[in-house]
Amino acid sequence: MSESTAREVWRAVLGDLQLQLPRPTFETWLKPTEGVAYDDHVFVVEAPNSFAVEWLERRIYHALQKTLKKVSGREFELRLKVKSEGDFYAVEQQAPAASNQVVSATPTAPPLFEMRSFNPKYSFDSFVAGPSNQLALSASRAVAESPGQTYNPLFLHSGAGLGKTHLLQAIGKTCASRGMSVLYVTSEQFTNEFITAIRNRTTEDFRRRYRSVQVLLIDDVQFLSGKEQTHEGFFHTFNDLHNAGNQVVVSSDRPPRELVSIEDRLRSRFEWGLIADIQPPDLETRMAILAAKADQMSVDMADSVIELIAKRVHRNVRELEGSLNRMVAYSQLMNVNITLESTLRILNEMAPESDARSIDPQRIFEQVAIFYALSVGDLMAKNRTKKVALARQVAMYLLIYELQLSPTQVGRLLGGRDHSTVVHGAGKINGEVTENGQVRKDVLAIKEAIFA
Repeated sequence: MSESTAREVWRAVLGDLQLQLPRPTFETWLKPTEGVAYDDHVFVVEAPNSFAVEWLERRIYHALQKTLKKVSGREFELRLKVKSEGDFYAVEQQAPAASNQVVSATPTAPPLFEMRSFNPKYSFDSFVAGPSNQLALSASRAVAESPGQTYNPLFLHSGAGLGKTHLLQAIGKTCASRGMSVLYVTSEQFTNEFITAIRNRTTEDFRRRYRSVQVLLIDDVQFLSGKEQTHEGFFHTFNDLHNAGNQVVVSSDRPPRELVSIEDRLRSRFEWGLIADIQPPDLETRMAILAAKADQMSVDMADSVIELIAKRVHRNVRELEGSLNRMVAYSQLMNVNITLESTLRILNEMAPESDARSIDPQRIFEQVAIFYALSVGDLMAKNRTKKVALARQVAMYLLIYELQLSPTQVGRLLGGRDHSTVVHGAGKINGEVTENGQVRKDVLAIKEAIFA
């Protein structure tokens, strides 16, 4: 601990918290923070502004202090302070500089406003391309080059942690760098501001704020579900912007047709432009992401180490980067070289398999059966139809690779099937998960249901 810098210690804390907390909480409040100093009693962390400091102290101070103690092995008083310069990328529309400039009595431009903060790490250059995200990346670049002219609206959808927010903010930063007015908000922020405007009778200010921008970026639109009054406000905002030729980009965790709690007229408008999905990255892309991240952190890692992490963590990019952050930080804290053996040990310490082992095999059977619209009895029976055989092999794969059961144990659970049948079935799915995007997506969906 004595040889570790405050920044390294806090990076380890953030790596741990990234896997504990919801993404919006981590991205908004914790990612911009930085450890700056510590002594025998006090650990100092900087946040971008006083509002962030107040929020962290009020909402999750205990969790921060507890995780700091876990990582450092020592009891600190955690002290939060405001940074002298924020880490966020923020832009304002340019205001007139000369005091003797003639100002028109009739405004001809939208009112000035401060942009939502952009994460400086979210750019097109830092986005690692692969087969699973190429369409979404290409479409996002096209929109950033010609906002309002190509793919309007652009609708990005994927599971959690696969890069939707990264692409939205990359679009926003690119457009803002060209002097365009850009507004990035989550659907929760949109909803809260809309409700506040109604309560305070400032709906005209709300309309002017949202409908005067040239590029509107709405993240996680699925959270608008069931909010009828907010639907109405967003519907008119969308129409006004689209009719004026301004760009709208929306992200969600599912395609428009599956947003069943959102009004039909909104869903139909989401389908006017281009719908692009992002799938979980394959092994090669995961390795490329880790290599890029390690290079960004100035950490030298062998290919075998990168491959091990990529094989162990495959649900999404956020967990991939979080595991790498924690592994690197722990190795620095403990003064351990990053070798294949130490990486395996560190990963096991940071992400013990206890959660997986606590899952009952019956839960795996149930979730596999639900996903493939079968009964658990179908998996146990001698039925060899293609659909049942695939579902049974997926169950074999999950029992072996997630619960670490032996082929003999799995065979016994599946109605007495022999060892070689189980090895073949699980091995086949293991290969398909690497090579076949659809199978990988299906298996990840089942795993999310199992471990939810």
